[in-house]
Amino acid sequence: MSSAIPGRPLGSSPPSGPEAALAALAPRLPSPLTEVADERFARRGVRLLLKRDDLIHPDLVGNKWRKLVPNLRAALRDGRDTLLTFGGAYSNHLRATAAAGRLLGLSTIGVVRGEELADRPLNDSLSRCVADGMRLHFVARAEYRRRNDPAWVDRLHDLFGPFLLVPEGGSNAAAVRGAAELGRELRGAADVAAVACGTGGTLAGLAAGLAEGQYAVGFSVLRGGFLTGEVERLQHDAFGRRRGSWTVEDRFHCGGFARTTPDLEAFARDFADRHGLPELDRTYVAKALYGLTTLVGEGAFPPGTTVAAVVTG
Repeated sequence: MSSAIPGRPLGSSPPSGPEAALAALAPRLPSPLTEVADERFARRGVRLLLKRDDLIHPDLVGNKWRKLVPNLRAALRDGRDTLLTFGGAYSNHLRATAAAGRLLGLSTIGVVRGEELADRPLNDSLSRCVADGMRLHFVARAEYRRRNDPAWVDRLHDLFGPFLLVPEGGSNAAAVRGAAELGRELRGAADVAAVACGTGGTLAGLAAGLAEGQYAVGFSVLRGGFLTGEVERLQHDAFGRRRGSWTVEDRFHCGGFARTTPDLEAFARDFADRHGLPELDRTYVAKALYGLTTLVGEGAFPPGTTVAAVVTG
């Protein structure tokens, strides 16, 4: 299995500098693609493939690897020694950034939504961040909404000194270009690619990397119906225009970010048992698979369709 780093052509000279540091993390790329037998898909004449991005790296799984690597490369190339980023109390992105800092010798700062959390015991996710060396900075929700305001970010520089800012979810133009490799890995393998969406960066890159005739479906884990505009903005930032064929499904957020329902819980346990998977992440992966299975049952895909569901971890 190749250990290629997104953005470096296969067959090029051995990596050095930042590329060597990233290659030393030994990512499993391309990530495995396996077919699974599921009668709910089979009865509709649809093949189901699982794109196991959760197996890329034990600490930087799935879309976090694909989106973080371009930002990590920039930090190492420019001699930056500190990363600052944003997230909620259960943010997978915060955990991945903290792990990347530990692995690469970078300092990390996590700006956490919810000032009231500072007075509570840390949950498992934030405890892991601290164990990996991340400094947590809790802010009120009203302040957190200013995370894209340059004047507010300047105040963070006054507080913490120089840092490379990585946006919430890791979604910026560099990350979208990194996520496009996911789409390229699926060329010729599936008609439809399905992925969970938080900030929209993975969907933006995935759709851009797919070949003509393929399309991507993003399952929003947030309510509000704003992701279509965010994905378009990210694609314009990364490529100058909308790229690929894609759509956002807003029906399967189960009440909002990190929310769940009895139906989602039952589905997640059943799907993992059927296919010998580890426990499905309820925030992202379970919602995408739940939505995809529902769409298949509704006849959304014609017989003969091959669908690849991205297991982001």
